[in-house]
Amino acid sequence: MPRFELLNNKDLSALADAALDVLEQVGVLCQNAEMLEALAEWGATVDRDNEVAKFPKSLTAGFVAELKAEMGDEPDDVPRSFPRVGLPGVGCQVAQFVYDHKTKEKRPGNRAELIELTKFGDALTGGASGHCLLLREVPPMLEPLEAGMVLAEYAHKPGKPFAWHVKQVDYLNEMGEILGIRDWFNWGASCFAHPLRLDRDVADKFLRRVREGAAAGFTQMPVAGVSTPITSAGFIAVSAAELIATWICGRAINPRAPLYGSMWGGSMDMATGTATYFAFDGMRNALALAEFMRKWTGVRVRAGGADYCSAKVPGYFAAWEKAYKAMTLAAFTGVSPGVGEGMLEDGKTLSPVQVLLERDLGLGVQLYSKQIEVSPETIALDTIVAVGFGMGTNYMNQDHTLEHFRDDTWLPATIDRSGYAGPEWEQGVLDRLQDKVDELIAGYRKPEGRDEQLAGMREVLERARRELV
Repeated sequence: MPRFELLNNKDLSALADAALDVLEQVGVLCQNAEMLEALAEWGATVDRDNEVAKFPKSLTAGFVAELKAEMGDEPDDVPRSFPRVGLPGVGCQVAQFVYDHKTKEKRPGNRAELIELTKFGDALTGGASGHCLLLREVPPMLEPLEAGMVLAEYAHKPGKPFAWHVKQVDYLNEMGEILGIRDWFNWGASCFAHPLRLDRDVADKFLRRVREGAAAGFTQMPVAGVSTPITSAGFIAVSAAELIATWICGRAINPRAPLYGSMWGGSMDMATGTATYFAFDGMRNALALAEFMRKWTGVRVRAGGADYCSAKVPGYFAAWEKAYKAMTLAAFTGVSPGVGEGMLEDGKTLSPVQVLLERDLGLGVQLYSKQIEVSPETIALDTIVAVGFGMGTNYMNQDHTLEHFRDDTWLPATIDRSGYAGPEWEQGVLDRLQDKVDELIAGYRKPEGRDEQLAGMREVLERARRELV
């Protein structure tokens, strides 16, 4: 349940009118003929030559009213527990670079780097290792397939490669069937080309997803002053229009499609020309958009996660920057996104050292979701009486403390809870984390018995190389 709000309810109608006006007067660029036809049948005014659909205000207002009735109102007095968040590992980060703490280098993603990260992820969690790094040396259309080959060869539990283009999906599914995994692809996030553009690749992917029953929606990553007006109200008007257009497209294609939205609000530093997805103004815009869509449409739009922070190198600054962002999002939305997945530079770079640091923070956040056990044993009245006023003893030398100190205590493996003690001290922590990364990779053992499957998958890859490139 949200605890704080940014909008005055009397302003909701003005923002709604603005979003409706944007859709009626500007519309959306949609480079998919089938989606344009579906929108025309819905009632949009479609200019097929210019690939633009405009949405009559009265029809769109009716759609929103129906949506609000469909979603219903959630009672404000429903008690909630803090959501349990997972710990970071090597998943579908799809970073462009990897940061090597040992050499202090940021290197472009490639096959060799993905192999090392897959070994690290495999040894770290024992769970699935995913498409965490882009292979920048291969043709983009083949990149998910090449990454999939690395995962199939080196991960005991190969995660699903990220399919950024709809034509990659069938090849990945065929490779997955050989590997014994159904639907072996990850749609990941589909994003608008802001403002108000559904470019061909995005539109084609959206159409297939919705046809197959996936939720209709987009991850939005606008930057105020660049792809929306600089003002928060203008940011909301354009971003809300984009979401409504997306939902209308989805329901025009599949009337039963569930709806979702995700907003990662960016802002421009006017002093340096740098766009970031962490700064206070960007977060404020994202939170305000989520609040507005909840009140106007009843659909809960997720405000972007903590992992997009501006820090360029691993360390405590990046970790606590993400933790602060996560708790801010939780305070305004009632949902905690977790404290990160080891990313730096607003999602561009992945750091194994940062993954380990954030796992320790994640253990702390998980305490909030743990139900407090209340029993005679945990109340410990006998121990309380024995310690009394603590004049001759204290709780540190009681058996009860020894027996239960792991139950309700944050016990990080790497973070020094005594407090930050300066750059040299931090460097020592990061060096120990790097030693742990090296230890995990050294202990990795490659999966065996997949030679026949890998050969079959390579045949699919070679066919894709002829047909896609």
